[in-house]
Amino acid sequence: MRKMGMALVGLTLLAGPGAAAELRLPRAVGDADYIETTAEEVALGQLLFYDRILSGNRNIACATCHHPRFATSDGLSLGLGEGGVGLGPDRHATADDTPEQRIPRNATALFNLGAHEFTVLFHDGRIEADPSRPGGLRTPMAEDMERGFSGVLSAQTMFPVLSPDEMAGHYSESDVSKAVRSGRITGAGGAWDLISQRVAAIPDYAARFEAVYPHVGAGAPIHFTDISNAIAAFVAFEWRSDASPFDAALRGETPLAGTAADGAVLFYGTAGCAECHSGPFLTDHDFHAMGAPQLGPGKAERFERHARDDGRMRVTGREADRFAFRTPSLRNVAKTGPWGHAGGHDDLTAFLADHAARAGGLGRYARHVVLPDLPETKPDWAVMDDPQEVQALVAAAGPGVTLSSGEVAALLAFLETLTDPVALAGRLGVPQTVPSGLPVDR
Repeated sequence: MRKMGMALVGLTLLAGPGAAAELRLPRAVGDADYIETTAEEVALGQLLFYDRILSGNRNIACATCHHPRFATSDGLSLGLGEGGVGLGPDRHATADDTPEQRIPRNATALFNLGAHEFTVLFHDGRIEADPSRPGGLRTPMAEDMERGFSGVLSAQTMFPVLSPDEMAGHYSESDVSKAVRSGRITGAGGAWDLISQRVAAIPDYAARFEAVYPHVGAGAPIHFTDISNAIAAFVAFEWRSDASPFDAALRGETPLAGTAADGAVLFYGTAGCAECHSGPFLTDHDFHAMGAPQLGPGKAERFERHARDDGRMRVTGREADRFAFRTPSLRNVAKTGPWGHAGGHDDLTAFLADHAARAGGLGRYARHVVLPDLPETKPDWAVMDDPQEVQALVAAAGPGVTLSSGEVAALLAFLETLTDPVALAGRLGVPQTVPSGLPVDR
């Protein structure tokens, strides 16, 4: 993976009365950093993002787990997809339709995913731009991959709609879940085709797709790639985030001051945060084993008995990548908890201290999480209750940095400057209705 370049920026960061520090900071973000979108495509994508028509049982939308009320996530450590009801931390199982398991990983935030440099997505990087592959993408789908996705942001939508635990549903619950169960994904009668036919059968959607995509207007059917491209355009537009106090400081408009400035000095200095959270979007897009606690069912096949999540190793097969997860961007990080690939911390102060300490943080981990009750065959704490599993996490993470309470407070103050009220509110917001007529998560 490439490391993002750093530029020497003449930022005055007041670290104390009359004191100033010049740090090696990223450049400011501008229009050229983002993909271009059109108003018509964005408006279509907004409706699709909030429409439950894309799920097997017509009961879950993209927004169910990525809602603006919860900073484009769901406020849960590990979410409940198919079988859950409610929104955010209120989402729960019911006696009539209990989820088979929790979603194995924390729902990621969607900020700035329309920036050109985001070419690797998901906690384990299982989708990545690769010009040498058919369609320009490397995914677990291998050769069974439709072409026409506008990029990785568009292609990532194919995973939730095919996941029985997220949106597809289980076994014989719907035509989509039956297709997924039998391995029919692409082509006529495949899961993507079934979803596309649902959308095309709604006159409002049919008209909108014809207006946005010339090939549909010329008589070609709506493909799943058209749906996903529209959603990608909406996400790119809606949650572009470059209007925070930190961005204003990078543009030379208003310098950071006080405790936030002290935190910036630590972040880009002795705390070592910028070694991974580098570049204009505060991520190196690489993978690191940081000793994050593991909980829930783990990212394992149902026939595997362990609850471990091997992270990047599941993609590369390399032992060196065991327990390594992608460096997240930190835009609006103060609002996107719980934190960690499995949402192991519901308090950002505790997360900062434990995250910096790496192996040391695992030894004092307090298990403060947001998990709706759900009886399941794999206990939530199977990994953390197993000394051998914990030791493996410790060994992979290695030693970290011990931060004082004052240093943690300063870092937290700096991270607060990454909060962008424009992006958090969204530009179009939540639609009142969607063309399917199904309920909208508000």
